[in-house]
Amino acid sequence: MSKVRWGILGTANIARAQFLPGLREAGGTAAAVAGRDAGRAEQYARDNDIDRAICGYQNLIDDPGIDALYIPLPNALHAEWTLRALAAGRPVLCEKPLCGNLPDTVRVLDAAWQTGTLLWEAFVFPFHRQIAQVRDLVAGGAIGELMEIKSSFHFQLSNPGNIRYSRELEGGALNDVGCYPIRLAAEFFGVQHEAAWAGATWGGDGVDVDTWGVLEYPGGRRLHLSCGLGRSYDTYSSLEGTAGRIVLSNPFHPGPADTYQVIAARATPTRGRPRSGAARTSTWTPRAAWASPAAGGCC
Repeated sequence: MSKVRWGILGTANIARAQFLPGLREAGGTAAAVAGRDAGRAEQYARDNDIDRAICGYQNLIDDPGIDALYIPLPNALHAEWTLRALAAGRPVLCEKPLCGNLPDTVRVLDAAWQTGTLLWEAFVFPFHRQIAQVRDLVAGGAIGELMEIKSSFHFQLSNPGNIRYSRELEGGALNDVGCYPIRLAAEFFGVQHEAAWAGATWGGDGVDVDTWGVLEYPGGRRLHLSCGLGRSYDTYSSLEGTAGRIVLSNPFHPGPADTYQVIAARATPTRGRPRSGAARTSTWTPRAAWASPAAGGCC
């Protein structure tokens, strides 16, 4: 099979730091990058070993030498350029959040269904070996029936000019990192939530800088989430069941020092009644990670 030729819309840091290393490890080709400024796109291509630079996002979408597109543009531009790419029949890997508001999200998903074109919101952690192991533990009854997930994603954002503080660009804590706990709940509950409530602290240019809330799922299950842009890096999460819990130091971007722990009457995923006695703990350390959290930011 020939390598997939990827085009990148925009000269974003996340493409350089996260997408390109993963693409090359997977055997894909960085065929072209597009920018609004030709000189900047050419410099980005040289610096990051990308085959070609193209001026203009639409020119990249229309380029016959491209098989798929990666869109790491600011949140407010995701809908427009994803819709254009889908209309052209280009498979899209769009950075999270897929869109910064609900109406745009509905339009983009409808377009993907109508065109039959592949679309993926760029969450990597569902494919991590760590999540696969935790999924097996939950399915095997290690903590009984999963009823509640508590999950946080906080980091310190010190630059007041960062686009995450821009309401016009659809920034804010929930869009930037609160989507991770919500995606974690979708991974393990597997259904849409039925109700939700949340509170927030507002800052920057009218965005949420600290958000907390609850999503309620069928069967009395729920997600407690907390996210923000103003405190030290924290991704602690807990999956809580009728017979125990699994705690993860970092379910989203696990590094070599991160672990998960099964805290239950039994620590192995066996079916049937749990053994009596004191709770035991099992710990697993990932052998490798896609990325470690970058100082002052995250992906």
